[in-house]
Amino acid sequence: MKKLLSGNEAIALGAYEAGVKIGVGYPGTPSTEVLQHFKNYPGVYAQWSPNEKVALEVGAGASIAGARALVTMKHVGVNVAADPLFTLSYTGINGGLVLLSADDPGMHSSQNEQDNRYYALMSKIPCLEPSDSQEAKDMVAAALEISEQFDTPVMLRTTTRVNHSQTMVETAERIEQPLKEYKKDAGKYVATPGNARARRLHLEQRMKDLRLFAETSQLNSIHWAGKEVGVITAGISYTYVREVMPRASVLKLGITNPLPEKLIEQFASQVDRVVVVEELDPFLETQIKAMGIEVLGKEIVPKIGELNPVILAKAFREAGLPVAEQYQEPPVSPLDKEAPEAPVRPPVLCAGCPHRATFHVLRKLKLTVTGDIGCYTLGSAPPLSAMDTCICMGASIGVAHGMELANPDLKGNTVAVIGDSTFLHSGVTGLMDIVYNKGKSTVLILDNRTTAMTGHQDHPATGKTLMGRPTVEVDLEALVKSLGIKRVKVLDPINIDQFEKAVKEEVAAAEPSVIIARHPCALLTKEPRRPVTVNAEACIKCKLCLKLGCPAISHLDGVAVIDGIQCNGCGLCVQVCKKGAIIKGGQNNA
Repeated sequence: MKKLLSGNEAIALGAYEAGVKIGVGYPGTPSTEVLQHFKNYPGVYAQWSPNEKVALEVGAGASIAGARALVTMKHVGVNVAADPLFTLSYTGINGGLVLLSADDPGMHSSQNEQDNRYYALMSKIPCLEPSDSQEAKDMVAAALEISEQFDTPVMLRTTTRVNHSQTMVETAERIEQPLKEYKKDAGKYVATPGNARARRLHLEQRMKDLRLFAETSQLNSIHWAGKEVGVITAGISYTYVREVMPRASVLKLGITNPLPEKLIEQFASQVDRVVVVEELDPFLETQIKAMGIEVLGKEIVPKIGELNPVILAKAFREAGLPVAEQYQEPPVSPLDKEAPEAPVRPPVLCAGCPHRATFHVLRKLKLTVTGDIGCYTLGSAPPLSAMDTCICMGASIGVAHGMELANPDLKGNTVAVIGDSTFLHSGVTGLMDIVYNKGKSTVLILDNRTTAMTGHQDHPATGKTLMGRPTVEVDLEALVKSLGIKRVKVLDPINIDQFEKAVKEEVAAAEPSVIIARHPCALLTKEPRRPVTVNAEACIKCKLCLKLGCPAISHLDGVAVIDGIQCNGCGLCVQVCKKGAIIKGGQNNA
């Protein structure tokens, strides 16, 4: 039976059909939906872990114990998981272990672009790249087989377009995999220097064996057509190449680490010109050129951002290479001439978002704000413009400490903001560092009771697991106190006056402090609230309410207007309006 599935749905199905028992990860676009689908299959267990390092360690444990395991994360998550990954390639596995790295060319929802095939290269593990949903499903099973055959974790590297686009997928029955016998083997699984030196030799032999395997694997395939141009490609780029250059021969690489060098040499020798098409870095191109093969690559194909057929056709046309008839001229849509340009809609915090109140206060107090990854990163955008830095998950606290150490002018004038999920991900150690090293920073934990940006996933402080079961809820206040923070306040940021007073007090304090700004995500609660209204006669057109950046507020002829569809009655604008022109909508409002 065939089903129309996204790549993420297909990966979940592939893991189920291939007998994976344990799925574990940390939510991050574009990988999040994999485990959300996987958990729904019978006889499996799935969980969110506090961060990607822990997720991979759990997956490693499940594998060593004998079960097949799938570990999911977005590309930057592999940075967090790199520590166990590089040693897992030494120790090897028992049950098959697949690490899904979902890369995000174009940074649709990420703080950087990075090509995680380099992680496979550096850690010396195989890397598989699917080009559509069917392959995404099939390659999970293939990766598990390779993992067990060669005693290694395997990276399944996808990109956003594969994860989120849909193609038809042939489904199959699950093949139950008996638990492999666990054997105590310290020489293999205990990575002391003496053991690791022996495993280092094993690692090199494994890579030799994998190179031989890649030469004949059906995961790599040649699609012969004309011999004028031969394209070497992988992943989603393969589908673009077939559409744009139907007359070119194509070497499609399903295994991109290690490369099948003899197969590549054979292919290149039979075509007049070789072009390498790949998203992001010249990962394949660099290695193929090192083999002494002349190729065209990033001279014509962009290495920044996501590719698509139009971009690829333009690159080929400008290089004088043949393209499909429909791509021989730049496409011109009638809409390009007749339709007005779509208005720019910058990303904004949702109407009723509690983070808006926090950033309103921080901007008002003119504090330096070190930020973090999450919805609240939008606090950096106008008109709130209340965030100075955002580096990576969990970095805000360490950055605040560093800024205050380096610059006396910033001492006592800086706060770090971090979400509840992100604090548990990797913020705890930053706060521990401040306490240990006698810093005096103020940290705001924006506790909206969920992992909001990726779609409301649970985390250790929500009291519910990925499987939907009630569980122990981390007490953030007690956790912070246990680290040595004595000044801890729990406040609702929507109460602006109270919140502002608390921030002033804690920033002025001569010791580190934490404010837990607790208010549920506006999209999480179902509490009915009547929208606020405007008394037009009382409005003095000061536009102070517009500085909140709430998408429900606009103005007409200078007078404030509230969109009752978007407004959830949080009451923040009611507090900001000093003339009483904005009025509560009902007694249930804040």
